[in-house]
Amino acid sequence: MTENLITVFQTSPWLFYTTVLLTGLCVGSFLNVVAYRLPLMMEREWKHDCQEFLQLKPDNSRKELSKFNLAIPGSACPNCGHQLRAWENIPVLSYIFLKAKCSSCKIHISAQYPVIEALTGVVSIIVAIRFGVSLQTLAALFFSWTLITLTLIDIKTQLLPDNITLPLLWAGICLSFFNVFTDLQASVMGAIAGYMVLWVVYQLFKIITRKEGMGFGDFKLLAALGAWTGINDIPQIILLSSVVGSVVGISMLALGKTKSQQTIPFGPYLAIAGWIALLWGEIISEKYLSFL
Repeated sequence: MTENLITVFQTSPWLFYTTVLLTGLCVGSFLNVVAYRLPLMMEREWKHDCQEFLQLKPDNSRKELSKFNLAIPGSACPNCGHQLRAWENIPVLSYIFLKAKCSSCKIHISAQYPVIEALTGVVSIIVAIRFGVSLQTLAALFFSWTLITLTLIDIKTQLLPDNITLPLLWAGICLSFFNVFTDLQASVMGAIAGYMVLWVVYQLFKIITRKEGMGFGDFKLLAALGAWTGINDIPQIILLSSVVGSVVGISMLALGKTKSQQTIPFGPYLAIAGWIALLWGEIISEKYLSFL
């Protein structure tokens, strides 16, 4: 059946791209849920663990953990608690049909939801065009969706959860056994180099300024990116993320969107650079070398 499906996609590219687009839109809707609920789940779990460690009087945190996860309860309006019906959960279209308002209390719905859904769909199409009907497309879609989730969470909470970054790292190493994007040696060396480079920068910055310049989640994310792209793309990822981060940071300061001492998450810039490196890293390197 799988072979037949591959054959259909190869002979009908429009069907392949349509399937990828619709899947991306639906996944984007789910990523909004993950980005909102996962930090809350982590917070409640930390609270419960602290209570157990300090031997405090137990509360309902364990019960809350069992009743609140990525699947339950169903999506609802955060203002009035209205349970969203199936037609209110259609990616992008529901936002348009509802005119950006809850059908019950008429409160404004954040534009984040359709933007992330549309972004995930577009990113998925780009991946499909880049790699075609292949195992690389499946892997790169997982990679892209994971990076979008991490970006959302980091922007909102300045956290890069281990239960996302570590599976991403191991997935990259496992794929290298089959040389999907790089070989095993380059993958492992990329993971080590990715972690160590930012760890050294962190330690040097801390010694010089006595402040923490970045979180440990950034080390793990770059390690994961190195596991997917290989060690050769680590310099490119660091350079791209630094350039993008500098441009965005300076622009935000100029526009008054942030203050000079305000912490800016670095994870989104690493994610953007890592995604570019996975799709076009080899091409960029070849163009650069030929230019030199």
